[in-house]
Amino acid sequence: MSLEKTLAHIDAELPAATERLMELLRIQSISTDPAYAEACDAAADWLVADLATLGLEAAKRPTPGHPIVTAHGAGDGPHLLFYGHYDVQPVDPLELWNRDPFDPAIEDTPAGKVIRGRGASDDKGQLMTFVEACRAWIAVNGSLPARISFFLEGEEESGSPSLVPFMKDHADELTADLALICDTAMVAPGVPSIASQLRGMVKDEFTLHGPKMDLHSGHYGGPALNPLREIARIVASFHDETGRVTVPHFYDGVQEVPDALLRQWETCGFDEREYLESVGMTRPHGEAGYSALVQQWARPTLEINGLWGGYQGAGTKTVIPAEAHCKITCRLVGDMDPDAVRRNLRAHVEAQLPPDASVTWDQDIDGAKAVVMNTDRPEFETARRALSDEWHREAVLVGMGGSIPIAGLFKDMLGMDAMMIGFAREDDRIHSPNEKYDLESFHKGIRSWARVLDALSR
Repeated sequence: MSLEKTLAHIDAELPAATERLMELLRIQSISTDPAYAEACDAAADWLVADLATLGLEAAKRPTPGHPIVTAHGAGDGPHLLFYGHYDVQPVDPLELWNRDPFDPAIEDTPAGKVIRGRGASDDKGQLMTFVEACRAWIAVNGSLPARISFFLEGEEESGSPSLVPFMKDHADELTADLALICDTAMVAPGVPSIASQLRGMVKDEFTLHGPKMDLHSGHYGGPALNPLREIARIVASFHDETGRVTVPHFYDGVQEVPDALLRQWETCGFDEREYLESVGMTRPHGEAGYSALVQQWARPTLEINGLWGGYQGAGTKTVIPAEAHCKITCRLVGDMDPDAVRRNLRAHVEAQLPPDASVTWDQDIDGAKAVVMNTDRPEFETARRALSDEWHREAVLVGMGGSIPIAGLFKDMLGMDAMMIGFAREDDRIHSPNEKYDLESFHKGIRSWARVLDALSR
């Protein structure tokens, strides 16, 4: 099989590949909103039809929610399972977009050409880099370089409620030698990156109840317990002045970064100043004593995602609200236990309650442990060398501040390690208005996967 001819074919067919991505981006596959259920179905149909043109055995698989797309291609060598997701985040607030989110276009920017549209980076553009690499291999060589299966989800952006049941029911079909995931970013522009560890996640939400009704602040201001005041006090108790979380036992299972890995991270091309200035900050605000990169990849967090109560409309309303609300996420590292973190967090909140206050908790919230891949497997070094050849820069093993639950599920349920290789950039504005994907990321992402597949198949 010829790698060089495959790469030349990718270069020549880039306009056609880009137009295929544009077609997929036009489908409004917002998974969390029932109003877009038909669009999610249409996106699954589009992928089945496209994968079938490669000669793959492709199918739309029903679930209680949005469909899962599977496809299987014959080939020699290892069995590789590629995972991606075709659903996207809502586009609100629409008025902050510079164009229709589902009317994608190539735009010129000071940093080069970008593909603008919802899902361009997360995850349709990334997903299609792998599909297009497979298309090129088949066009040039007549077959895939390895036995490849596709597992494309339609609910990643809405909590993946159908994912685990499907994996349990079809474990034999999905189990492979190695999983490949393209839903990650490069640590810096032009620096190819393999994510080898992910933070886990605990979500929680509570309501603090006070008076049995909203009260007039003139009649009851002073004597009445004010839930907003009390919830502010409790939230303030979550951290000390150094940024360290004060919830008892919160750091159980946390390990420090090994010196050798820390040195690699320090030379990986990450620009802390640029990273902070791009979002209007001048310094890190997490745990004192740790760099922004270590805070993001290797330290646990407790973040307040929402805090509200009382009157929210225009003008004023002199009211003491009956209740106040708080949404929380914790990012986990190492061997932190999500269930223990949730128990300790709730115990901490309940211990802070004053007389006449009570708390109720959201009972429909899950959690996920942190994931660390076995980078001693030779495939990781093989892929790292292949990426280095394409980008003319040493590829690096990196951590990730976010959570990709599927990587942990592959490991726990199917016994597979996952290699997470993505070509997004930190400025892609995923989940935000004006999402984009660099055309270079799309082009070189396709070429990168072609090289990785070639290397892994040898």
